[in-house]
Amino acid sequence: MAAVIAWAALGVTRRVTGAAARLQVRGASGVPGGDEVFKAQQAAPGGAAPTIFSRIIDRSIPADILYEDQQCLVFRDVAPQAPVHLLVIPKKPIPRISQVEEQDKQLLGHLLLVAAQTAKAEGLGDGYRLVINDGKLGAQSVYHLHLHILGGRQLQWPPG
Repeated sequence: MAAVIAWAALGVTRRVTGAAARLQVRGASGVPGGDEVFKAQQAAPGGAAPTIFSRIIDRSIPADILYEDQQCLVFRDVAPQAPVHLLVIPKKPIPRISQVEEQDKQLLGHLLLVAAQTAKAEGLGDGYRLVINDGKLGAQSVYHLHLHILGGRQLQWPPG
């Protein structure tokens, strides 16, 4: 017998059938990720206002932080799109991956290494996906560079 538990505030539906569980996240539009596309269409591509991520870095907004060093921070996404959904963000405020500069090479490599180490620590040895959204059409809803680590289930292809 399938049990269905819904958390309306997060738009999360979990169906459990026997030993198998599947987690799906649906936006207000009723399709997975629908809210994120809407948010991306409405997001301001930059400016003087601090982003939610800069506020997590300065601790004015709480987050479930898993890792921190001088260059970056890793925390759990509050609206997960997979059973494991983590965000890796640089402390340096880079709005978009398309706006990185030559001097960001070391930082970008560091973000990838931290993502791989965190995925391993979270038990994603069978695989995971790294995603970087860029701009409105790439569904970027927060203009502070961030890497999504998605895993914990079989991911589908193509992604979008």
